[in-house]
Amino acid sequence: MDFPTRQGILHDSPCPSTTGMKIRGIARDLLRALLDSAREVDREGGGREFVAVLREEDGVIREFLFLPFTSTTRSASLRFDLMPLDPHVAGSVHSHPNGALRPSDADLRFFPALGRYHLILGPPFSETSWRCFTSDGKPCELEVVE
Repeated sequence: MDFPTRQGILHDSPCPSTTGMKIRGIARDLLRALLDSAREVDREGGGREFVAVLREEDGVIREFLFLPFTSTTRSASLRFDLMPLDPHVAGSVHSHPNGALRPSDADLRFFPALGRYHLILGPPFSETSWRCFTSDGKPCELEVVE
């Protein structure tokens, strides 16, 4: 997959920095893995959502952690009691199998509990079917880096 250098967002606003954490982008190979994982969960799970935790290293989102979660075709929730204490948690990623690349009301309640940067992936789970949002639900631009 060839990803655009920057993902087209609703407005041209870079992701803000947070206390001690400035995110410059997301690693291309991680983005591919996330889209592949979302596609697989969607295919095998009958349209169920998936959710994972995003980690940053030196200002680039490079890893994701699967924690135990429950999901339906309408929502997914993490087991926060199993969340590691980790200063490199940057946010979350989850899928919207219905294709809506915008936060739901439930997402807006969930985002502030888990970091500052939140990706939403949707079908067909390709290089253009994802968006990044801040913890308050505002769209932000996230560069895809090597």
